[in-house]
Amino acid sequence: MYLIGYDIGSSSIKTSLVHAETREVIGVVQYPEQEMEMISRQKGWAEQQPELWWRYVCLGTEKILRNTKVDPADITAIGISYQMHGLVIVDSEQQVLRPAIIWCDSRAVSIGDRAYEAIGKTYCLEHYQNSPGNFTASKLKWVKDNEPDIYRKAHKIMLPGDFIAMKLSGEISTTVSGLSEGILWDFKTKRVATRLLEHYDIDQDLIPEVKPTFSVSGRVSASAAKQTGLLEGTAVSYRAGDQPNNAMSLNVLRPGEVAATSGTSGVVYGVVDKTVVDEDSRVNAFAHVNHTSKRTRTGVLLCINGAGIQYSWLRNQVARPNRSYDDMERMLSCVPVGSEGVLIFPFGNGAERIFQNRNIESHISNIEFNRHTRAHIYRAAIEGVAFAFVHGIEILKSLGISVKRLKVGNDNMFQSEVFSTTIATLLDIEIEVYNTTGAVGAALASGYGNGQYESIEKALAPIKPVKRYSAASNVGEYMQAYHYWKDQLDLTLKHRSMVSDYEREELVQKDKLIAKQSLILEEQRRKLEEMKTYLDYIKHDGQNKSLDQMISRLERNDRDVENMADHVDLLLDPYIENLRTLYPDLSYEELKMCNYLKLKFTTKEIADKLNLSYRGAETKRYRLRKKMSIRKGTSLSSFLGSIPST
Repeated sequence: MYLIGYDIGSSSIKTSLVHAETREVIGVVQYPEQEMEMISRQKGWAEQQPELWWRYVCLGTEKILRNTKVDPADITAIGISYQMHGLVIVDSEQQVLRPAIIWCDSRAVSIGDRAYEAIGKTYCLEHYQNSPGNFTASKLKWVKDNEPDIYRKAHKIMLPGDFIAMKLSGEISTTVSGLSEGILWDFKTKRVATRLLEHYDIDQDLIPEVKPTFSVSGRVSASAAKQTGLLEGTAVSYRAGDQPNNAMSLNVLRPGEVAATSGTSGVVYGVVDKTVVDEDSRVNAFAHVNHTSKRTRTGVLLCINGAGIQYSWLRNQVARPNRSYDDMERMLSCVPVGSEGVLIFPFGNGAERIFQNRNIESHISNIEFNRHTRAHIYRAAIEGVAFAFVHGIEILKSLGISVKRLKVGNDNMFQSEVFSTTIATLLDIEIEVYNTTGAVGAALASGYGNGQYESIEKALAPIKPVKRYSAASNVGEYMQAYHYWKDQLDLTLKHRSMVSDYEREELVQKDKLIAKQSLILEEQRRKLEEMKTYLDYIKHDGQNKSLDQMISRLERNDRDVENMADHVDLLLDPYIENLRTLYPDLSYEELKMCNYLKLKFTTKEIADKLNLSYRGAETKRYRLRKKMSIRKGTSLSSFLGSIPST
């Protein structure tokens, strides 16, 4: 008998087929071979099409069955690992209503921050173990506020793994572990986070039925069987977010055990049996796969968004064509520890939680053109990610989480000896490398969920480390390089903070200046009005043509002043400020049109206001819809009216 596991990543979909008795991996397939595209319509946004995930699941399943020649009737259970914190919305026909907002999208940061303050930090940490932050619940609130037509059509919301389970079985459900990663689970009341949903004014009926992580939540439907090649009725018996699943795959299930991975992002995940919270939200705590109402098993997760994605970027953009990671490793191994002064900060993949959701971006420092080569850049990149891991683990230690050993998989940056040795040396720990993957772990977990194993520990028992890394002897060189990198990071963070404070003060001063200029303009308008009245009196008394010209010029000047006042009022309007933040490319005329549409002006009234023909106003409306990517059938006035005015 066999078990099949899927790992739904943001880069690719991995499929693994495992022999249930021997735990031998029979086949592994990845789709697509190149990284999946992310949709980024605005800075800080990241979306993907859920139907594309499903397509690659189908293609991967077909290929692995073809390659291994395993009879689908011999596959007894399906497990799913998936990218965390995503938001998928479907209607009553199970049709996707918009692209999924995925884990590295940072549009909802401010929404979560405001909820954290409004609900209360103490309440959030006691009940959710986190700030609402930039997680699934806050992303749903963004949709409600900014895409009301989508929200009105919504039947259920799901995490990416819930969506794949739905496509396989036709049934919609979720798990406690999944809800906790979306900040949709209340650990204290042991139910859905109703207080947060009420604060966001979100309908609780949108939350799917909750089922145990290890359980048969559905069976492959006739439609899914036709699309994948699996047998109808095969059990879908496990799902979990990629980081809890990765930890489980490495047999990290007990308090004190710690896993790590460095794929697109870098993660350290430690299991505890107590509440661990960070008021600064640099780390987050979620229900682990084996958490129950009677036995607390919390996974404390530290994430570095810019990790493997940085190294992938370097290979694609800097390395010569056809260079592999092995080629890069050979080159960088010839460069001394510290990369002879070259520094790379790998924080270029959105807001970083370890910096309290600031996006400090990636950058390279200290390159000397006559001295440094590609190899120096490769090593600086590897060291930059390793240093970021060490910095993150120092945060975990400050919260009382001891890290003595890291368990890691053999399918990411930990394959690099330089990378692993750097971390082991700086932390004085041992790193154990296991020849397993998230997809393999999900497959084995499905066997436990289907009742084929007595426990999850029994399912994972044969998995043993294949390699170990320990501290190098030249600790001083590593420490010197790390502290130099850390000092430069602290300076960067301080500079960014100072710039941010300066920008805020500059905006305050600009607002004061605009207000002052408005008063001056108003006084000028008043004086001009007096002069016009006086000249009008002279004109009627003396019939002087030159006075007609002067009055006409004053009237034009008066209109200019009024237009300027309208311009200032418009730009200071909080509604317009929100609109400009969401759509920075809108022109002044388009902002005025949005304002009139929000106020329910007719097309004819808008044409008169903007000095346009009726046809011209209609054309501007059409261009505005296109520029704002408003779906056909959505009322433009209603859409604009849904944007906050405060």
